[in-house]
Order: sequence, then C-alpha cells, then structure tokens
Amino acid sequence: MEGRPLTGEPETTLADDEVNALATALLERVGELAKEMAARIRAGSRDYHYDVVPAEELEEACRSHLGNALRALTGQVPLDTEAASRIGRRRAQQNVPLPAVMTAYRIGVKYFWEAVVDEATRNSLVGSDRLVEAASAMWVLQDGITEAMVSGYHDAMAQRLLADEHERSALVEALLEGRSMDTDAVWSAAEVLDMPRRGPFTVVAAEVPQIGREALPEIAALLSRRGIRSAWRLRPDLQLGIVYLRTSRDRDDLAELLRQHAEQRVGVSPSYDDLHLTGDALRFAKVAMRGGDAESGAVTVFDDSLVAVASAGAPDVMARVAANVLGPIQALPVGDRELLLDTLDAWFACGGSADEAAKRLYVHPNTVRSRLRRIAERTGRSLTDPRGITELSLALRAVRQTPKPSSSEPTGTTDTAGN
Repeated sequence: MEGRPLTGEPETTLADDEVNALATALLERVGELAKEMAARIRAGSRDYHYDVVPAEELEEACRSHLGNALRALTGQVPLDTEAASRIGRRRAQQNVPLPAVMTAYRIGVKYFWEAVVDEATRNSLVGSDRLVEAASAMWVLQDGITEAMVSGYHDAMAQRLLADEHERSALVEALLEGRSMDTDAVWSAAEVLDMPRRGPFTVVAAEVPQIGREALPEIAALLSRRGIRSAWRLRPDLQLGIVYLRTSRDRDDLAELLRQHAEQRVGVSPSYDDLHLTGDALRFAKVAMRGGDAESGAVTVFDDSLVAVASAGAPDVMARVAANVLGPIQALPVGDRELLLDTLDAWFACGGSADEAAKRLYVHPNTVRSRLRRIAERTGRSLTDPRGITELSLALRAVRQTPKPSSSEPTGTTDTAGN
C-alpha cells in the first residue's frame, strides 16, 4: 500500500502549536514509549510469544507506529501507511492470528493515548479543549494505521493460500501421474494434502463441461462438511480428486454428493491403501467414467458397475459387439430405435421385471413385453437365455457410452402395442 496523506476533518487541527509541541515532546521519548508498549502487548496477548515475534522486532514495530503517528500528529508530514502494511504482512507470515494482531493494536492504542494524556498533564502543554481535538485526530491516525495493517495481513494470507494451493495441486498431479516417489516423498505429500499415510483412498474422475470449468464446483468444501478429506486437480478435460474414505459411510456420502452435483459423467475407482497406487486408481476411475451414459451426468462406481466398466474397458471391441448384437435395432428409424433401447434399458434396471419396467416407463406391462419380443426377433437373442441376456446387456452399455450423433433421420415409431 502506498503512503498517503491523512484525510478528513481532524486534519485542520494537526498543525496547532500546542498539539505540535505535545507530539514533538513525545517523539523525543519514542524509544522509551516503544519498549513499554511492547511489554504491554506481550503481557496482553498470548499469541505474541518470543519465538513467534522476537523482542527486538516487536519493539521496532512499536517504535515505527509511534513515530509515524506522532510525526503525522505534528501536521508536518502526511500519515505513511506502508510501515503498517509491512507489519501486517509480517504477522501473517508468522502465523499470528488476525484477532491477536488486532488485540495487540488495541493495547498499543490504549497505551499511546495514556502517554499523550500523561505528557499533556505533566507538562501542561495542551489545554483540555485542545486535548479533546488531539484525541479525535489521534483516532483518525490510528484508524488509517490499523486499516493498512489489516490490508497487508490479508494480502499476505491471499498470497500464501495461493502458494499452498499451487503446491497441493502439483502434488496431486504427481500422485495421479504415478510418478516415481520414494516413501519419504509420499509421506511428505500426504502431510501437505492433509491426508493420512495409509488409506483407504479412492480416485474420482469427472468430465468437465468445458475447458477451464470445474465439473464439480466446491466439491472439496462439500466433502469437508461431512468430515471427508480430499485433494483435487483440474485438467483441461477432467477434474480429478483423491479422496480419503475412513468408513463405508464416507464412500456412500461421496457417491451421494457426486450424484447431486454431477453435470457430466463421473467415475469412482476401487479403493486402495497406498498413495503410490494412485496412478493405477486413476486409470480405473477413467474406465468407470466412460462406463456411464454419455448423454447424462451418470456416476459410475467401479466396484458397483462391473458390466459398465467391462464394456468401457475396450471401447473398440465393444463397438464391434454393439454393431453385431444391436445392429438391427440401430438400423430402425430413430423413434423406434430409442423406444426399444429405452425399454431394454428399463428392463435391465428393474431386474428383468416387465411390470416394474412398465411403471418406470409409464406404459402397460404388455407394451413392455411386446417391445421385448421385437428386440428378441430383430437381434436373434433370447431374453430367457443367459448368453443372450449377457450379450444384449454388454451391447446396450456400449451404445449408451457413445455420444449420439446429430441426425436428420425420421423420428416416427411403429410401436403398435400402445405406449
């Protein structure tokens, strides 16, 4: 913060001869006053330990503030707030809490005013009316100094948080990339990331809606509110997180939060115990993510969605499977095609129950059965044969994992069973 002149109504009294004489007299004793002020601050604030704020440093800060305020009080120089800003930055670097710094300033201001009154009374330099005006001017000065200190403190904290976040992000990236790190380096990374040295951990991979935009805004804070620790990294195409799961409840809470906030596909890896294995877990999280429906914000947990992740693990192979199994369905007009695929999807989701699938689709159960017969006839796969069911399930997952191309084909249907 640049030095600036004091502004405001009290400035008109600062050049008064009586006040000038009072401030000049106190300036001659500034070293003595600084020592006493420092002693009072030390006694009144438990956070000002000698090993945090050394004695010489605290005295110098008091001397700087007193000298600055007294010189401005004479009216001969403007108030310079740069020293206060520097001290605010320094206290932030020393990890002194801001409330403790504010307490120290209140103690210092109180002592400063006592010194002013004592000097005025002892030497009869200022009458009572002028002393009131001096008090008003002094408080304006102290407000400027305190404001500058707080501003400097906040600036330093912002820089520190940014540096800490950069360090955390770099460590998360190193773990996700599976870089070779010795045990000590991994343990140090765990400390910086506020993670335990042993798991279970899981990796989350989420598709971003666009470059530079988080897929899961505020996810770290949302998890923290539930007592779940995590560290995140934003890449151009993915938002990635390492999450510590203390209990199975944490795993359920994580999945719940992801489902509440996901806009694009999200994958969750199997759990693992050693941070060295984070790179492998990321690979599984990506496979799980690709196992979700491309047109939705599906959250796929690897261990809970084995068919989905199996189909996503070899996309080129599964594309061939989908073409061979569902090719006759894919060849239908878009309306018929989506009608049959949605029905098959609902039937699988409902455990093979036509009645439950009908409730989900808001149609009669006979409509579902009619559509399932059409699927069986066109694909040549029986929905009572385990092999046919498996092939249809894998093929359907492969189709759902592929984004739908834009098309101008007709959308009519030939569903005659009623819907």
